[in-house]
Amino acid sequence: MDFQHNDKTKALLERVENFMDEHVYPAEPEFLRRMNEGGPIGSSQVLHDLQEKAKAEGLWNLFFHHGLHELNNVEFAPLCEAMSKVYWSQIVFNSMAPDTGNIETLEAFGTEAQKEQWMKPLLAGEISSAFAMTEPDVASSDATNIRLSIHRDGDEFVINGRKWWTSGVADPHCKLLIVLGRDADADPDAKHGKHTMLLVPKDSPGITVVRELSVFGYNEWPHGHGEVLFEDVRVPAEAVLLGKGRGFEVAQGRLGPGRIHYGMRCIGLAERALELMCRRVLERETFGAPIATRTVTLERIAESRIMIDQARLLVLNAAHLLDTVGVKGARKEVAMIKVAAPNMACQVIDWAIQAHGGAGLSADTPLAYYYSRARLMRIGDGPDEVHRNSIGKLELARYKKKG
Repeated sequence: MDFQHNDKTKALLERVENFMDEHVYPAEPEFLRRMNEGGPIGSSQVLHDLQEKAKAEGLWNLFFHHGLHELNNVEFAPLCEAMSKVYWSQIVFNSMAPDTGNIETLEAFGTEAQKEQWMKPLLAGEISSAFAMTEPDVASSDATNIRLSIHRDGDEFVINGRKWWTSGVADPHCKLLIVLGRDADADPDAKHGKHTMLLVPKDSPGITVVRELSVFGYNEWPHGHGEVLFEDVRVPAEAVLLGKGRGFEVAQGRLGPGRIHYGMRCIGLAERALELMCRRVLERETFGAPIATRTVTLERIAESRIMIDQARLLVLNAAHLLDTVGVKGARKEVAMIKVAAPNMACQVIDWAIQAHGGAGLSADTPLAYYYSRARLMRIGDGPDEVHRNSIGKLELARYKKKG
């Protein structure tokens, strides 16, 4: 498979890289300062100004297949990588999870009324959203364990339960929660149809954001993770996505594209870490010689380049399959990059931290923060173990005797 970028992608990639050089990298120290002080960046005037510049330059909603540029997954991959070299800058281009996945979910499964109410303002950047699936009291890596109760009461659904790691809920602009829960009215012995996905306004009575959750001590900027309590929360029946009892169909449709974005973002983080590592070792000396001349340093730089390029090819292959055969046909390849890319990023960033010494552990560089993001990605949207099991089963299925 030839993964040479087409002319449209090349032109957009140059524009994104120029935007990063001119606007995003110069703003990074300010955001690092705000992060260290614990202030939210979701309401930052600097961020708002950057978003307006990105809109004006036509670099908005690049992830959205039906957007201005109508990019497929292969075309979007290098752009996502470029904008991910500064982790929070994806939001500058309105291409940040969980909004990306939530918008794609609404596009695929939402009614016209739901799209008008929620997708339109999300695409405009007027609001943000959250995704509520994981729960504190069950092993949510097995999604059949989900226990938040959804009960049909006349023309409404009533929601009771607790979620955590609800990504996006701490953003001050969050107005929508997409919530997966167990249908309290379903047959408990049924194998399928026991879960439902709902669109829930964040300001609904009975919703309490109990606390924000940090990752290795860092807030998950710019949108934040949170623990959320639902107590007799009522939404109209029209808030259901796809249909009652069809929550897993929606979840699978959402998580496939989302996982490929994880891979793209990890490559961006790793490329930035490798760049910072190379610059650091070229300017520092130990025991009378540049660190860059040490064999261990050269080996780590070489291994980083090999690992990044390997992961990139895996991502592009999975993106190609998503574009050509869809989520179901690409499930093994998507699972592969969901395991490979975050692990690769963790290793490359770790080597970059080591090359920086004490500075790598501090907030003077973004490396410690980037490591926390990459490590989170080994758990978010399904942990390594679940994806490895899926890959193993799909591989074994190739060799099982038929008949």
